[in-house]
Amino acid sequence: MRSDKIRQTIIPSIDPSPLMPIRGGKNGKSTIQIPRVGYSLYKTAPEQVSRCITISLRAGIRHFDVASLYGSNTEIAVPLKMYLDNGIKQGLTKYYKEEKDELLDLLDATSQAGEKHALETIGFRISVSPSIDGSAGRRQRREGLFISHKISNAEQSNDAVSVRRSVKKAIAELGVGYLDMVSIHSSLTDKERRLTTYQALLDLRDAGFVKSVGVCNYGIGPLEEIASLVGDNAGDYPAMNQLELSPFNQHGDVVNWCNQNGVAVGCSAWSKLSGVDGPAEGWAVLSDLAKTKGVTKAQLLVRWSLQKGYVCVPRSGAKSKLEIVAISENSYGGVSNFALSEEDLRLLDGLDIGYKAGRLGRRDGWTDEDVTGTDWDPTLFV
Repeated sequence: MRSDKIRQTIIPSIDPSPLMPIRGGKNGKSTIQIPRVGYSLYKTAPEQVSRCITISLRAGIRHFDVASLYGSNTEIAVPLKMYLDNGIKQGLTKYYKEEKDELLDLLDATSQAGEKHALETIGFRISVSPSIDGSAGRRQRREGLFISHKISNAEQSNDAVSVRRSVKKAIAELGVGYLDMVSIHSSLTDKERRLTTYQALLDLRDAGFVKSVGVCNYGIGPLEEIASLVGDNAGDYPAMNQLELSPFNQHGDVVNWCNQNGVAVGCSAWSKLSGVDGPAEGWAVLSDLAKTKGVTKAQLLVRWSLQKGYVCVPRSGAKSKLEIVAISENSYGGVSNFALSEEDLRLLDGLDIGYKAGRLGRRDGWTDEDVTGTDWDPTLFV
């Protein structure tokens, strides 16, 4: 750990703002803003991608979590280009024509709720679509998007040129000009590949191809590797570490390390917490609290993560009305109309049983072959 004083990044709040400052820019000496609530494309079927993106944009979501492993960058690029070129309603008209008016009204109301709450918490609107659609607003719309991309284990390499080539390929596939964050998807390779890859990402950041560099599923071991690599260069620590994080597995040691070193923490998509192997008693407690608040269990988890000071990227498909409504419900605007009290947070924080990733159906950054049992967790790999 560095000896110099650093700014803590994990700041709990009962009324979190829509944006979080993280390190970025050349040498990591600038601050960029990441929307606290995004949308993950994890497990999104290719034929649903366009609808998921357009529904999310209409609901006010501007942060998209994508990855090489998801195999959907080319599909993502199509609606993003339409949005960037001409805005929400003009650029994406062909998609919205297929949706019912009541659904569009819900999405608009959610977006407006998020904007209203942004005004109350940070004093300005977070929407970057200009009052008129069209090509003149493209740069402004791009600056308002946050595209977070993850490179796979297969793309990690001892050859820095190969790593840089993979990232530039992703930028071309997505058609977004640059990436706001590029993260190493998993620590499940080896030290040499991890560090060579990380340094290559820092080089891309300093050259302007990406704005910030992060990691995913990193425990203290590989985080300390990075600390040894960058030494006293505070700006070269990861901007964010995205984890499988919930009230049932709060990774207190990893979160504490990140906070002490100025690394923001992100919650990735939850999966099968309510399944037969899930934390039954704790899930019942969470369910009862959600009923009391008049919200869904997913909304409660999103709100918990925000008030804890984390970034959150929930996911949902778009095949059914329930799934589409969930995209809206789990956005910033969708969780801005309720709050968790200190007593609520104590109740949820008391559910931590170290529920390991090995017991979940989620395989985001690793494969079935990586999982060695119910007590397996990627943060314990090194």
